Parts: sequence; C-alpha cells; structure tokens
Amino acid sequence: MKQHFQNLVDEEEANIDMTPMLDVVFIMLIFFIVTASFVKEAGIDVNRPDASTAVNKDRASILVAISENDEIWINKRRVDVRAVQANIERLHAENPQGTVVIQADKKATTDALIKVMDASRAAGIMDVSIAAQEP
Repeated sequence: MKQHFQNLVDEEEANIDMTPMLDVVFIMLIFFIVTASFVKEAGIDVNRPDASTAVNKDRASILVAISENDEIWINKRRVDVRAVQANIERLHAENPQGTVVIQADKKATTDALIKVMDASRAAGIMDVSIAAQEP
C-alpha cells in the first residue's frame, strides 16, 4: 500500500499542468490582435501634390483615392461616384473613430474631389482631409 501511494505521488510530481501557461498565451494573443493596427490602402498609386504645411494624420481608416482620370477607388475597388457615400458609411460603421483621407492625383479635377468630400460629409464624417506630399 505504501509503495502504491509513493508511485501516485511520483506521478503527480512528474506531470506539469499547462493550463495556466495556455491561459497567459491566449490572453496575450487576444491583446495583440485587439491592439494591432492594420494598414489600409486605397487601391491605386496617386501622384499627390506637394504642400509645405502637410502633417501626418493618425487614425486615417477610410482612404479614398482619385486617379488622374477621376476614377474613385476605395479598398482596392473602383467605385462609382454614386456609391461613394454608401461605401464610406459602411467603412465608418466598422470604425466610428476613423477619418476620411482623400488621396487625389495632381491631374484629378476638383469636381471629383468635391463630390467625394460631399459624399463623406453626407455619410456623417466631418473630419475629411486631403492627402499631400511633403516637398
């Protein structure tokens, strides 16, 4: 009997309980997923104009690109001007603290820029910025 009891004690000491370590790793994984910031792209490369007063904008979650041919791109997809407001509303619902940054090409018309700005404000976002390049 005493030998049997000693074998049970030895088996318990030999096993390592992994549950606390797994809990810590799982909590760290959740922390990194929640705090990670994902880089978003509008979908096309835009030749932005220079501006001496350009500043970096944090939390720019909704990027809208306007090409030199006045094509509007959101999330790597070409969007018709009539659908810009709906797309911005959807993206704003995903991230309510985000702002809209319009990346307009140098050769894009102001008409396309104004339409995108109006659609952004109609979607309920008043913080609309125009991307520029520092000289």
